[in-house]
Amino acid sequence: MEDVLNLYAQAYDPQHPVVCFDESPYQLIRETRIPLPVEPGKPARYDYEYKREGTCNLFMFFQPRACWRHVKVTQRRTAKDYAQCLKDLVDVHFPDAVLISVVQDNLNTHTGAALYETFAPAEARRILDKLDFRYTPKHGSWLNMAECEFGVLLGQCLDQRIPTLALVQRKTVAWERRRNAEKGTVKWRFTTTAAREKLKRLYPS
Repeated sequence: MEDVLNLYAQAYDPQHPVVCFDESPYQLIRETRIPLPVEPGKPARYDYEYKREGTCNLFMFFQPRACWRHVKVTQRRTAKDYAQCLKDLVDVHFPDAVLISVVQDNLNTHTGAALYETFAPAEARRILDKLDFRYTPKHGSWLNMAECEFGVLLGQCLDQRIPTLALVQRKTVAWERRRNAEKGTVKWRFTTTAAREKLKRLYPS
């Protein structure tokens, strides 16, 4: 826990960015009847029935100090999808960084092995040499600020019935551009000092 909290407390350094990474499934839902539009004195009305259209997956990259985020929408959540996200992080989003600290949970795919399953050994090693994995503790995924950003995404953009992956992609791109332009971020206040006081039962006495 303190490893992540101390990382958050460090001064911003564009050569050593701190990127919070998380993923979440999203249910695709289609309306079975055309909603009734807004009328004077009446809100839009939707039928309670709907049709499930499967799921997609959302990968969230969030750099709180730079007020930047990126959402990648995929059909599945596999080790190869995860590996491609890390390659994008190194080659597309932070090509000039010396080392990228990646805050993530302990999901079974969140390891360097995913890169070796996906790319040739030399390529996997090249990508890993630019990454510094920082794991949240078990039952401590709330320490990952990407979870906070997912809450904003779901509240501002995806709190509706969306039937296709392509439409989810369009909506998340629009949200991402707007929120990046507005410099939205998370004001993190939980520090190592606060952890030692509030969670002192977890420390040896």
